[in-house]
Amino acid sequence: MNAKTRNFIVFFAAGALLLASAFLALRFGSVPLSSDEFWGGMLGKEGYHTYTLIFYSSRLPRVLGAVLAGIAFSQAGTLLQRVTDNPLASPSILGINAGAGFAVLLLLVCFPLAYAALPLAAFAGALLATVLILGVARSAGMSRTVIVLAGVALSALFQAGISFLSVIDPDALASYVDFSVGGLHGVTMDDLLFPALLILACLVVSQLLSRKLALFCLGDTLAGSLGVPVKRVRLFSLVAAAASAAAAVSFTGLIGFVGLIVPHTARALVKGNMRGELCLSPMLGASLLLIADLFARTLFAPTEIPVGVFTALLGVPFFLALVVRRKRHV
Repeated sequence: MNAKTRNFIVFFAAGALLLASAFLALRFGSVPLSSDEFWGGMLGKEGYHTYTLIFYSSRLPRVLGAVLAGIAFSQAGTLLQRVTDNPLASPSILGINAGAGFAVLLLLVCFPLAYAALPLAAFAGALLATVLILGVARSAGMSRTVIVLAGVALSALFQAGISFLSVIDPDALASYVDFSVGGLHGVTMDDLLFPALLILACLVVSQLLSRKLALFCLGDTLAGSLGVPVKRVRLFSLVAAAASAAAAVSFTGLIGFVGLIVPHTARALVKGNMRGELCLSPMLGASLLLIADLFARTLFAPTEIPVGVFTALLGVPFFLALVVRRKRHV
């Protein structure tokens, strides 16, 4: 089977999985609906007002939120792994999530009732982490090793800050727990407007950079000799990755491992085709979060399990397998 045929099959299957996942996520939820109630609510038929409300106020925003977050986390992971040449790189590992978490907990400590500002605090915290990482990296010539080390160090610093705030204000910690495990409960269309624009803009940027990023596997020196502005591409890629992850964290909370699992899966399926990887990763990431959120809503309904629990159950074994595999190749 040639590469074009294989890639066509892969993308067709990924598209079918995404559509099926989206339909199932719309069709099923914590409130059971018959087929008649589901279609009547979706079409807004007379006498189906309650089901129309369930569909458009609850399920549709959650599905769109899962799709956007899946796109954001997976493309962020793909970009970070490529520009750092580190298969373990992801928004969680590089401190972006920890920065968001610290900002949210700090807001809850200072303003205990400011729940409406939590998404803004999360976005600001993630961007703060990014600015600090970029500041350190630029001072060292945008070295990929420095990027990873700076991210790990900042993550530890933010985690220490979270621990300190938890000790001085246990009540704020209780409110922070929901954000820290991640989920899509209560997401509205208004919550998604700005993040959607930012995530899609970052998706376009990543596609424009795909050809240059494909040469990063040759190393900085050789890629530069082939005309790739290595430092500039690395900077733009980091900004796009961080901005998309920050946008997603602002309405999902801290959902981990999506940016770790999905890029490796996409890379294995398209055999190192960078443009294909950057197209396939968002599709697989969206499907993964749709399925995880569906299980979160229905497995123990009406009790809802945080989405981050399901992604962690998949991600932790995957992460350990990557560590073991990498150690064997060293």
